[in-house]
Amino acid sequence: MIRSLLFIPGNLPNMLQNAYLFDADAIIFDLEDSVHILEKDNARNLVSEFLLSTKKPLNVENLIRINSLDSPFFMNDLETLVSDKIDGIVVPKATIEILNKLNDVLSKIENIKNMTTHLKLIPIIESAFSVLEVDQIASLPRVSGLLLGAEDLARDLGITRTKKGNEIFYAREKVIMACAAFNILAIDTPYTDVYDDEGLKEDVILASSLGMKAKSAIHPRHIEWINKAFSPSMDDIKLAFSIIDAKKKADLEGKGAFSVNGKMVDKPIIDKALDTIARAKAFHLISDKNDQ
Repeated sequence: MIRSLLFIPGNLPNMLQNAYLFDADAIIFDLEDSVHILEKDNARNLVSEFLLSTKKPLNVENLIRINSLDSPFFMNDLETLVSDKIDGIVVPKATIEILNKLNDVLSKIENIKNMTTHLKLIPIIESAFSVLEVDQIASLPRVSGLLLGAEDLARDLGITRTKKGNEIFYAREKVIMACAAFNILAIDTPYTDVYDDEGLKEDVILASSLGMKAKSAIHPRHIEWINKAFSPSMDDIKLAFSIIDAKKKADLEGKGAFSVNGKMVDKPIIDKALDTIARAKAFHLISDKNDQ
């Protein structure tokens, strides 16, 4: 499970060497926006060397943001970095047409390299057109999540990005709904003011309350708060165990309906409790012993 995804510029060796020290659930090794055009080859080679020489922690995913498919760099990105050392590819400027083309290219490279698994894709929804296609994009077999790219989307719409984010409310909801419908991960856009802690907290809380399940970041100092905001609280965990305990008791007594803390419990609430416990275990907030 993923709560936080940290972008690391591929051409910065010091950032690469420290990539796994920031407690992010996924690292996005970036070959695109954060890398100058003259540094593309250098970034690709540095990331490749890092992945070959560095053992990944078990609880971290390696992702690569490749250059767009209409650039002269994307084929070299794929040929160099597609391997069992990565878990997936973050796809800029995603559309159905682009993702289908990428799927075909990936399948060929995976076969040539005798890979045992198919890499997953995380399309970035960063244009008006991709927002309109978001349901179809979310349904594609390789797609494991969608990442909202609000800065490029605002540019495409000809509007100004604000810290409050009212201008991206519709796009956020579209991404959230599509991800929920196809049971994939809804990933919120980064908060770009690195040192505005209060603004970050408000933005993360809003995204979580709307239904985002994770958030990307462009600076390591954001990871701690993102992880906290997208993890179940201890009160959530206690309530979840109370609901499951009450269900077990009701089952033993042959009761179809029961309540917890004065509120009736039905299947959606039970499912949410199970999900809360699963997330708490995945993020090491509790252990399997808590079930005993």
